[in-house]
Amino acid sequence: MFGRRESKAVELLSDGRHRDEIQDLGVTAAVIDVSFDVKAGEIFVVMGLSGSGKSTLIRMLNGLLEPSAGTVEIDGTSITDLGHRDLRALRSKKISMVFQHFALFPHRSVLENAAYGLEVQGIPRPERRERASEALGLVGLDGWEDHLPEQLSGGMRQRVGLARALAADTDIILMDEAFSALDPLIRRDMQSQLLELQHTLGKTIVFITHDLNEAMRLGDRICVLRDGRVAQIGTAEEILNDPANDYVAQFVEDVDRTRVLTASSVMEPPIPVVDPSSGPRTALRTMRDNQVATTFVVRRDRRLVGIVREEAIGEAVRTGVTKLDNLVNDDVEQVSPETPLAELFHQAAETPYPLAVVDDEKRLVGVIPRVTLLAALASQNGSATSDEQTEPPEEEPGETGDGATATSEEEQQ
Repeated sequence: MFGRRESKAVELLSDGRHRDEIQDLGVTAAVIDVSFDVKAGEIFVVMGLSGSGKSTLIRMLNGLLEPSAGTVEIDGTSITDLGHRDLRALRSKKISMVFQHFALFPHRSVLENAAYGLEVQGIPRPERRERASEALGLVGLDGWEDHLPEQLSGGMRQRVGLARALAADTDIILMDEAFSALDPLIRRDMQSQLLELQHTLGKTIVFITHDLNEAMRLGDRICVLRDGRVAQIGTAEEILNDPANDYVAQFVEDVDRTRVLTASSVMEPPIPVVDPSSGPRTALRTMRDNQVATTFVVRRDRRLVGIVREEAIGEAVRTGVTKLDNLVNDDVEQVSPETPLAELFHQAAETPYPLAVVDDEKRLVGVIPRVTLLAALASQNGSATSDEQTEPPEEEPGETGDGATATSEEEQQ
């Protein structure tokens, strides 16, 4: 709460009042009754429109703003109870932050900017230069160490900010509209790079955005804010398929579902299947009992062998063939459970058989017939396939704004 009568405002809001109803107190309510846990190693996205409270929220997570009520805990430690010195130590060793407008020191080189967090930690100069150089390599800035920020493009400057966070080697990275100032193509490239780095490094990331496509692409889970309150928390698929209220439903109605939903969300159970040791008669009976023209052949450990067709099996039975081996077609289109639906249509068009969904051990976990893909395409309510960003958010009440260039020593540290 921003204003003098915070405690009275908290009391009224706790009774269910809307934040517009407490304006006569001279208090602006930015974040109201927001509660969530962030799991280690996940990308937790907080999204909402301008004024929803998301930037106020992220500044509470590293102690730049103190909650008017409630607590922020990191690994069981309440940072709201920490003194100034302990809080600064926690920021320098536990939490890194990547800002929207880069927050680079213009008089320092790229390497010196990337090493700044290590300098604050008191790391010796040779070690911090080495670690900063490694981080710059991770974000594709090898050879740019001695350049100044003004010599870099916007996307490259944002990479320096990300490298600074990676060099500090903190468990938690907070990203406040980190890609919002970038052109659409550069923005998508940065999103891809973040996902690649996360796959390798497994950091805990809280990512603030006002862009729904970005949230859907990056988030393991998404927290949708509205007027300072939580509208819904869930995975992209949960929010898309089961919106908590009309507000969330309107938010997601134009999302391209084929780029959000994955194979695992539409696949059907792999029934029936036959064992490779089964004879043609057993396979034919299984297929006719289940009224299917093809069936997958899997071993007892569920590893996929291939697929057989009813016509081939029927011919084998008539000619007295007793083994299934020579009838199995192993040229089966295989996809992982995480494959987006948009990438499946081409593969489905290349084969007359259902797609086989297999895990990392090549075990059959599901099947996707063509009709299932067509049904998913038919349910697409919009054509929001563009990654173009919406207008940058306005400044939120009581804040320096989502796009504030936070180069002060306090925010840097």
